Amino acid sequence: MKRSYSINGMTCKGCVNSIANALTNVKDVVEVDINLEKETATIFMKKPVSIDALKLSLPKKYRISEGVTVLEESHSKKNDKDIGAPTKLQQLKPLLFILGYLFVAAFLLHYKNWNAEEAMLDFMGLFFIVFSFFKLLDLKGFPESFRMYDPLAKRMPAYAWIYPFIEVALGLMFLMRIQITAALVVSVLILGITTFGVARTLLDKRKIRCACLGTALKLPMTEATLIENSIMLCMAFWMLINLGELF
Repeated sequence: MKRSYSINGMTCKGCVNSIANALTNVKDVVEVDINLEKETATIFMKKPVSIDALKLSLPKKYRISEGVTVLEESHSKKNDKDIGAPTKLQQLKPLLFILGYLFVAAFLLHYKNWNAEEAMLDFMGLFFIVFSFFKLLDLKGFPESFRMYDPLAKRMPAYAWIYPFIEVALGLMFLMRIQITAALVVSVLILGITTFGVARTLLDKRKIRCACLGTALKLPMTEATLIENSIMLCMAFWMLINLGELF
């Protein structure tokens, strides 16, 4: 079922991310869509969740109340599943499309004179440049979402703020072939930390948003996020191990 609520106290996209992450951790909540301008929250639920449970999940400065729109779940057998709640595949379409474009771009750059190592470097460079772009679209909102699961960002808030710029630097280093060894070492470190955080979040069954594409695209934290990070981590490891032969 889908229910809508009024929320007071929001001032920025950082507030939106904080509220969304808090509400998605409530039992039986499937997804949360926050509208900052209208000050509303649309919540997809497996079954009715009390307003008191929603209130308890939020920081004290935010106030949630009922009374916007309620779309109840149909009782017919045909509609036993949640109404309106998008599937994981639908939610992850933007991520899958972007990764597909990056793979194709890296392939086309080298298909005439194929070189797997060079293609991998270009893929990694394009990956960091494109993903940093989405994070920079909302530099104020990204750090709060990133701190929800990245262990280093939790301990060092400043790291969450500079992370998009680290990705920009790594992307340029890979594409321009500058200090490849250093870029690979840094990639292994930051991807390793983030991958650990993603894996722990999934094991804890916490329902939060993934910040890999910033806050502009509302992506759930799923196994696809873990796979995406793991692929990049493995590529960086492989390139680093074979560095002596490649360069």
